[in-house]
Amino acid sequence: MKKKIAHIALLSATVALAGCNDWLDMNPTDKVSEKIVWSDPTYVTQYVNGFYPYISRYGSFETGDSQVGLTEGLTETLKFGSATPGTNVGFANIIAFAEGGLAAPTAAFHFGAWDDTYTRIRRVNEFLYGLKKYGTNFDGPTRTRFEAEARFFRGFLYFQLLKRTPEVILYDEDLLAITENKALSTAEQGWDMVEEDLSFAAKNLPPKWDGEAGRVTSGAGYAMLSRAMLYAERWQSAKDAAEEVFKLGYELMPGKTAEEYAKAFTSMSDGNTESILEYNYLVGGPNHSWDQLFMPGGDNTTMGGRATPTQEMVESYELASTGGHPDWTPWHDTTAGTTETPPYEQLEPRFHASILYNGCEWKGRTLEPFVNGTDGYAVFDDGSALNGRTTTGYYLRKMLDEEYTDYSKACTQPWIAIRLAEVILNHAEACYRLNADGANADLRRIRERVGLPYTDKSGEALMEAIRQERKIELYCEGHLYWDMRRWRLAHTAYTGMRVHGLKIEKQGASFVYTYVDCDRQDRLFEEKLYRIPLPETELSNNAAVKQFPEWL
Repeated sequence: MKKKIAHIALLSATVALAGCNDWLDMNPTDKVSEKIVWSDPTYVTQYVNGFYPYISRYGSFETGDSQVGLTEGLTETLKFGSATPGTNVGFANIIAFAEGGLAAPTAAFHFGAWDDTYTRIRRVNEFLYGLKKYGTNFDGPTRTRFEAEARFFRGFLYFQLLKRTPEVILYDEDLLAITENKALSTAEQGWDMVEEDLSFAAKNLPPKWDGEAGRVTSGAGYAMLSRAMLYAERWQSAKDAAEEVFKLGYELMPGKTAEEYAKAFTSMSDGNTESILEYNYLVGGPNHSWDQLFMPGGDNTTMGGRATPTQEMVESYELASTGGHPDWTPWHDTTAGTTETPPYEQLEPRFHASILYNGCEWKGRTLEPFVNGTDGYAVFDDGSALNGRTTTGYYLRKMLDEEYTDYSKACTQPWIAIRLAEVILNHAEACYRLNADGANADLRRIRERVGLPYTDKSGEALMEAIRQERKIELYCEGHLYWDMRRWRLAHTAYTGMRVHGLKIEKQGASFVYTYVDCDRQDRLFEEKLYRIPLPETELSNNAAVKQFPEWL
């Protein structure tokens, strides 16, 4: 993938060949003709390659999932330190507080992804149209493989729409059937299309590609299907898809230490046996700015610290080896504070791989997230510039590159879009919903990887354990906010709550830790957010649809 798929600038020229069917069957002088593109599998492969950036567009390293940036910033687990409007700045706080309520255009802008996603769906459908019309000169397996790749992306894109809004507009490769006004589908029809596309992809893609890490495989098809079917509440389909993944030989990476666990976020080409679907970046582009946004302020005071882990997230981690949570009561003092050192060193490997804390080692130095420290501390919305300072007393470590020190260059660590740990947790939830065996074994597998014990559970205690492991295992991978929506828990969990941190002050050789309110006002999740509104562009251009009543 690093050699082929990631060279998007080159490939997009080929993709543009199918940008509009005004010139189908024509031979323009300023473009390579459609017929020439379809004459050679190498050209068609380049055409398909233009879809691969969609994998990363909706991931944590980019902003297609939400204009707020990381949606964890809308949960109790992550705090954006600025109140200034902007992606990966203050949008998350504006949405989390929802002062005066959210209007439909605001919600559609921040969460909808409607227009961009339909543009991408249109491109995939144009490819499928061309394949059907011109691909008859290819042998059957080649034609089927191209169709499977394209349908993976169409299923993936419609999943992105359906997880936001159950009623969408369905288009397939029959471009001649497109009409100006088209009604919304039912949720069932939408999920039928996603299931059919991802199932076709899973059954017809190869289990691996020689020398091309990141190309969609049968494993990626089944893994994405297991994710999508949880949202569709098609539990048997989710369970079956996950079990197909298990047959393909993926293995959890070791995780008894933070260093071992962190390798679960490296590329499969570097030996990551857990990666099922990934997108690889290049220094020259495409690339991303993950480290620049979230690294500690002491690395570079003009960057970093945009969002930092909360005390609530820190307290979600268990004690290493024994399990269970330490008593955090001594650090909940909001007045005098305490000089007692928090039990960071006692926490499990996923904590140490995910969160930077006072006194830990980072890039060959000791982290100083305290008042006037090298990394620094800031009060949320006090009018001062952050300059990389933390508002919670912590910094994010997960998926950061400790070798990244040339801040003039963009970041290139791969985006692991789906890994085996998620599929195991998808399977656990599906088993729970079906009252089938398997959920306890799945949770034991996830926890044993990092050295944590597990005792079998049942009923609501089992579901709570599944939620807990998803929260910890998938932290900052873009799942928690959407999980809480599909579980219908967000309107209670994220209303009337605030996130907290520790203000750390150095006094001689010791530190004073004071529990602080990092929001300074209550959050609000309005129930109408369970269905993201239609954008004004669709309402203006399509007479067959109307805005959802809760957004009027």
